[in-house]
Amino acid sequence: MTRLNSSSIRAVDYDPVSRRLHIWFPNRGPYTFFGVPEHVYQGLIQATSPGGYYNENIRGNYSA
Repeated sequence: MTRLNSSSIRAVDYDPVSRRLHIWFPNRGPYTFFGVPEHVYQGLIQATSPGGYYNENIRGNYSA
């Protein structure tokens, strides 16, 4: 599990074999997103704004 310095996302975990991304939001989660490429996960953990990256690149693009 990787903790993020973000007010909107508390932590994430990623399994590259199954391409499952788990996201813990403050007071909620985990939510699991399926079929997420590793570069999307890497972008999330490296983003200056993880919440913004989530909204632009993950939310609505992968089944949860």
